Amino acid sequence: MTHSLLAALSSGSPPAAPEPASTHAILKKHTIRFPSAMATTADEVWRILGELAEAQKETEQRLRETEQLLKQQSRETDRQIWQVNRQIGDLGNRLGEFVEWQVRPAAIRLFQSRGIAVHELASDVTIQRDGEGLEIDLLAINTTAAVLIEVKSKLSQSDVDDHLDRLGEFKRLMPRYQDVQAMGAIAAMVVPPDIARYAYRQGLFVIAQAGDDMAILNDANFSPKTW
Repeated sequence: MTHSLLAALSSGSPPAAPEPASTHAILKKHTIRFPSAMATTADEVWRILGELAEAQKETEQRLRETEQLLKQQSRETDRQIWQVNRQIGDLGNRLGEFVEWQVRPAAIRLFQSRGIAVHELASDVTIQRDGEGLEIDLLAINTTAAVLIEVKSKLSQSDVDDHLDRLGEFKRLMPRYQDVQAMGAIAAMVVPPDIARYAYRQGLFVIAQAGDDMAILNDANFSPKTW
């Protein structure tokens, strides 16, 4: 190009303009080429999204199966608890019956030894009057006195309170005993000392097992409450 310019100057003619590059050549020269990895990356993203969606479906399915399993286990646990409670209740009833069978032959003797001349014993006395009811485990009676005996496998304060309520309703629901002195007693296989003291202070006889026999735990100074 420099040689042509010098030649043109020496000849006195203007230099010829350089031939313009074609548009295609310019575009080809300045075209930015992106790597093909971009397409691969997009495909990979869609593949990962598909795998995530599938994994989510599997997770949801497993969660549903786990929830169903937990519900089944919960129902089975509830059934087992109900069964155990029923067995415990049945055992408690059998223990109560056992204590009652121990108290029954000794009751008259025990109260006679305390100067209460009862000579009849009724068991499982049920009273229904005017829509109200009363149940007495053992009733030791004579013409002037009646002892209402509540029998439990293990004695609690609520048992004592319930029996006090029972004694309060006795003559109203069984008016034929209106003229007798009604007294109360609690008999149990297990008698916690604090509950025995509570029953004692409420004026009740406390009967418990002593060796192979049943005995009244109240001391000689005890004076029973009468209703």
